[in-house]
Amino acid sequence: MRTAGTAAAAGLLVAASLPPWGWWPLGIAGAAVLVATLGGHGWQRRALLGGVFGVAQFIVGLWWMREFTVPGYILCSLLEASFFAAAAAVVHPRRLWTFPAALVLAEAARGHWPLGGLPLGGAALGQVGGPLAPAARLGGELLIVGLVAAAGVAVVLLARRHWRAAAVAVGVIVAAALGGVSAPSGDANGTMRVVAVQGGGVRGYRAVERDPADAFDAQDRATARVRPPLDVLLWPEDVVDVTRLDGSAEAVRLSATARGLGATVVAGVVEDDGATQFRNAVVAWAPSGAIVARYDKVHRVPFGEYIPARGLVRHFGDISAVPRDARPGHGPGILRTPAGRLGVMVSYEVFFADRARSATRAHGRVLLVPTNASSFRTSQVPGQELAAARLRAIETGRTTVQAAPTGYTAVVSHAGDVVLRSGLGRQAIVRSTVVLRRGSTPATRLGPWPVALLALVLLGTARLERLTSKIPVASGLQPG
Repeated sequence: MRTAGTAAAAGLLVAASLPPWGWWPLGIAGAAVLVATLGGHGWQRRALLGGVFGVAQFIVGLWWMREFTVPGYILCSLLEASFFAAAAAVVHPRRLWTFPAALVLAEAARGHWPLGGLPLGGAALGQVGGPLAPAARLGGELLIVGLVAAAGVAVVLLARRHWRAAAVAVGVIVAAALGGVSAPSGDANGTMRVVAVQGGGVRGYRAVERDPADAFDAQDRATARVRPPLDVLLWPEDVVDVTRLDGSAEAVRLSATARGLGATVVAGVVEDDGATQFRNAVVAWAPSGAIVARYDKVHRVPFGEYIPARGLVRHFGDISAVPRDARPGHGPGILRTPAGRLGVMVSYEVFFADRARSATRAHGRVLLVPTNASSFRTSQVPGQELAAARLRAIETGRTTVQAAPTGYTAVVSHAGDVVLRSGLGRQAIVRSTVVLRRGSTPATRLGPWPVALLALVLLGTARLERLTSKIPVASGLQPG
């Protein structure tokens, strides 16, 4: 029971490194405690301790979910924890470097499965303000997870006075962090005057019951405060809710706004698509008032924008809050406008690096994140979402601008620094002249697979050594 409690403490430390509490050293401390806890146990016991660690991390990291469904919150936390149970089980008892490799593969797996993955609550989100963050430019958030785990190993090695092995671990960590700082991040290629509008309003679960017209009117009232000159006006996700966009009063109003400001207007639109489906889109109006570009959200929110296996799930719970399914879009998130090629990630998509890569590879020179986090009562999801936007900025070398109807609305530099950020709930106008960029980073060109492949090779090598070795395995974790 003592070791289980220690494993739980390790998970809580990692959770405490995440927004909104977020102090990055706690993530490394949690990794170190877990490494030390796994020592001297067989794979079954390690799996149990890894699962306890994961439960503690996600019970806190996914705390927001309980507002919507307590059973779902518990099941989801257990599911996410199972990846860490599997990771702990495959850690080699004599090769500490298998610990970072196992955690990298666990994070890669849970970021893709099931239902496209759930990156919220991940350790990388707690490192955006720390010295490991620039490494995302090299290998994305998987590399950051690996470095957090490696830093935990280094702490344990130092505590055990294994100086040489500790020096190697520290050297790898420092090299990766410095490599991220010096890695190519693209080049500046002009500027753009952007205004992101936050209409303000009700926060919490009852926000979903708000009349869509109220959200539109709040945005419209806030926009009345905006004065030229500007190049792009950004509205949040789904603040335009219509049966059909063409010819709607909302489209006419936004067309007039674009003409009046002499700017490209980008707004989130929810549009009916038959009786059982809808589209979650981002639409751009040119300064002439004409609609010139559209992107339909590709990565939908399971149980939020669609119900998987709806016919089956309806027998086990109330799904009335999601009466229709969003039809997925396709292709890169890119808007070709008079203001230039604008990369787009809609809300939940900001947690998935592939959406940022696709927009950047399609020559988006800035990333826009129209989102709607108003249904979350606390700052946990808005905080994690902003952390994800900072990671995407670092990974792609692109300035990122986020707009939300009740916050956070923010501007993030290509280095991941928050230049401007609104408060939650109230009306806000965030104006900034942002730097447009071109070119790519190693993470944009290569994606996460080199890091995942390296982790797989390290684990495979350790497994092969163990199978071929005639020397009995000593109990306890020993430095390699």
